[in-house]
Amino acid sequence: MGLLMTKSLREQVYEYLRDEINKHEILPGSTINLNELSKKLGISKTPLRDAIIQLEIKGFVTILPRRGVIVKKLTLQEVKDSYTIVGALESAVLLEVFNRIDESHISRMQKLNGLQVDALQKEEYDLYYRHNLDFHNVFLDLSDNQTLKNVIMPLKQRLYDFPRRGYIREWELNNCREHEQFIENIRKKDSRAAAGLLRDVHWSFKVQEQNIRKFYRNGNGFDPR
Repeated sequence: MGLLMTKSLREQVYEYLRDEINKHEILPGSTINLNELSKKLGISKTPLRDAIIQLEIKGFVTILPRRGVIVKKLTLQEVKDSYTIVGALESAVLLEVFNRIDESHISRMQKLNGLQVDALQKEEYDLYYRHNLDFHNVFLDLSDNQTLKNVIMPLKQRLYDFPRRGYIREWELNNCREHEQFIENIRKKDSRAAAGLLRDVHWSFKVQEQNIRKFYRNGNGFDPR
């Protein structure tokens, strides 16, 4: 079966392509050759096309008639829009589930934030991002609104899954400090402060803009428009 095993072939191809983009094996702005990829993976074009459609829906590629599949560059406007949307949705979810958050969830967030700091100290940035996603998922997973969560995750994947060459350690450490304040607000039962921190600081493009510009400028596949 080539490089891929059985089980939800479309999803495997989708994850494979996303991983190739993340590893810089497929460059933003480049064209994906479906014939070559089909031969490389040892699969038919049907699951490959299905995966490409999924990638287009989630904003990773553009399918152009007679020109093929183009890997999209991440624009500054897209980053700004994504921050605004994620901040609004995450704060809304937090307010929805706030009364369901108990000490076990707080302890889980505290542990994950500590793991993020440890990963940063060791310069294990991919591990840091995984723990970061898990941190936010502690409260997001309390929501029954699957549609809303299906909107948030692709936006985060779009932000995180492009090649990351330039890391800003102090920015990431400051994110962890924001997490600490977030946890403290929850301990105090201050839902408005916790939600406001998410929306108006943690996911605020204006607050984070300087580091956002530096972060994406240091990597490839970014269009600064």
